[in-house]
Amino acid sequence: MVMEIVRIPVLNDNYVWLVHEPESGETMVVDPAVADPVLDAAKERGWQITQIWNTHWHPDHTGGNEAIKAATGCTITGPGAEEARIPTLDVKVAEGDTARLGDVKAKVIDVPAHTAGHIAYHIPSEGVAFVGDTLFAMGCGRLFEGTAEQMYANMRKLEALPDETRVYCAHEYTQSNGEFALTAEPENEALQARMAEVIEMRARGEATVPTTIAAEKATNPFMRAQSVEELAERRAAKDAA
Repeated sequence: MVMEIVRIPVLNDNYVWLVHEPESGETMVVDPAVADPVLDAAKERGWQITQIWNTHWHPDHTGGNEAIKAATGCTITGPGAEEARIPTLDVKVAEGDTARLGDVKAKVIDVPAHTAGHIAYHIPSEGVAFVGDTLFAMGCGRLFEGTAEQMYANMRKLEALPDETRVYCAHEYTQSNGEFALTAEPENEALQARMAEVIEMRARGEATVPTTIAAEKATNPFMRAQSVEELAERRAAKDAA
C-alpha cells in the first residue's frame, strides 16, 4: 500500500479521512465535516492538503470544504449530480470517471439512495474504497433521496469489489448497526462473533472502521438481503428501531 490513511474523529460520530500519497507529496481529505481538526492533523504530519474528495452534499461531509480550500488552495472533487448543493466544487465526477491522487487512480462509482447523486471512490491498486454514507459496517445509509431499488443495486456494485477491499465509511455506527443486524439474522454465527468483538472494541474506545467487503458480505443484513423487498423491509425496521 502506497497511501497513508489517517482517521480523524469529529463531531459526535463522524470520521474524516486524511490520505497522503508520499511519492507525489499530495494529501487529500475525504468528506471534511469541519476544517480545524483536519488542518491540524495535516500540519502535525507536515502534509500539504492539495485535494478534497466529497461523496455527497450533506453538511457533515462538506462543512469543512470552504475553510480548508481557503487555507490551502486545494481542489475539490465531488458528485457532478450534486454540484448545486456543493458550491465549493471544482471538479465534477460520476461513474466511469477517474480521480487521481498523484499517480494513484480512483474509480468513481455511482451509489445513489442516501442522496440522489452519492458517489464512492474505489482505488484498486490500494485495495481501498471510500463509501461515504452508502455502506456502513453492518449497515447502510438511510434512503433520504432514493429508493430501496437503488440501494439494492448499490450493494451489488460494492459486493463485487475484491473481498479484501478495505471500506472507509464516514460514521462510527457499528455497534448500533450490529444490534439491529442480530434481530434480522439472529442465527448468523459470523455476525454473533463480530458483534462480540465490536462490543469489546467500543468498550476500549477503539474505532471499528475501516471494515472489509468480506466482512460485510458475511454480516451486513443490507448487503445480504436477497431481494429489493427484503432490503426495504430491513431498512424500514432499522429506521423504526
